[in-house]
Amino acid sequence: MQEIYTRSVKRARVLGYCMGVRRAVDAVLRALADYPDKTVYTYGPLIHNPVTMRLLEEKGVHIVDPDKELNSQIKPHCPIIIRAHGISPEKRQELADCNAIIIDATCPRVIASQRRAAQYAEKGFTVILAGDKDHGELIGIRGYALAVPNGKCLTVQTAAEAQALELGEEAAVLIAQTTIKRSEYRAIAEILRKKIPDLTVLETICPATDERQEALLELIKEVEAVVIIGGRTSANTRRLLQTAAGSGKPAWLAETAEDIPQELYRYRTVGLAAGASTPDSSIDAIQDALQIGDV
Repeated sequence: MQEIYTRSVKRARVLGYCMGVRRAVDAVLRALADYPDKTVYTYGPLIHNPVTMRLLEEKGVHIVDPDKELNSQIKPHCPIIIRAHGISPEKRQELADCNAIIIDATCPRVIASQRRAAQYAEKGFTVILAGDKDHGELIGIRGYALAVPNGKCLTVQTAAEAQALELGEEAAVLIAQTTIKRSEYRAIAEILRKKIPDLTVLETICPATDERQEALLELIKEVEAVVIIGGRTSANTRRLLQTAAGSGKPAWLAETAEDIPQELYRYRTVGLAAGASTPDSSIDAIQDALQIGDV
C-alpha cells in the first residue's frame, strides 16, 4: 500500500535569472513585439538554458552561429540581439556590415570588463583572463584587448595553468569571468601575484554568482538532498552542482522535471537552487513535481 505524503521542498534564498539574463530575454521578447514582420535573431544561444531556448525558437527566434560567416545567416534590416555575454568589436562590425538592427543586451558588468581590458591594453599591460577560454564572455573581452594596437591577452582556466604561465617582468592585469567561482579566482590570483611583480587584480565577479553560491551553502544545512536546476552547458549552474556535491549531501542537476531521478523521492526535505540562466517556470515545475511524492 502506498503512503502519500507532502515533501518539504525549500528554495535557496537567491536563485534563477540574474539581472543580465532577464534583461537579455526581455530584449528578445520586445524585439518580437516591435518587429512582427521581421526575423528576430540572437547572436549565438541567448542563454545556456534549453527550456528558454525552446520557448524562443517556438516564437520564431533564429540563432546565429558565431563561428560561421554572418552575412549568409542574417537577412538585412532584421533585429539581432547581442546576448548578455557580449561580443568582440570585430564581430560587432561584422553585424553592422550585414545591415542588421543591432540590439545590445550585453550585461553591464561584462561591458565594464570589456572597457577595462581595452584600457589596460592601451597602457601596455598584458591582459590575463581567468575563466573558460571558450566561453562567449571571455571571447568578447579578449577581442577588446586585442583590438588595441599591440594588445596582448592570455587566458588561464585553472590554478595549474596559472602556475605554468611564463610572462616575465611586464605589467599585467587579471580580469575574471563574471561567473567564475570566487575560490577559483582567488587561487589563480594568488599564484600569479607571486609570478608577476607588477600585477593588477580586478574584482569583476558578478555578485549574482556569489549570492547564489552563498545561498546554496545556507540551504544545504537545512535539507537532506539538493537539486540544482539549470542547463548542463551553463557555467554557473555547473559550479553550483560542484559546490553541492562537495558538501557531502546527495545532489543532482535537472533541466526539467523529467530529469528528477527516482532516488530523490526517498528524501523528505529537498533543497532547490538554480543557475543565473534558469527561468522561474523551470523552478516552479520541478518544485511542483517534488512537492507530492509516494513511497
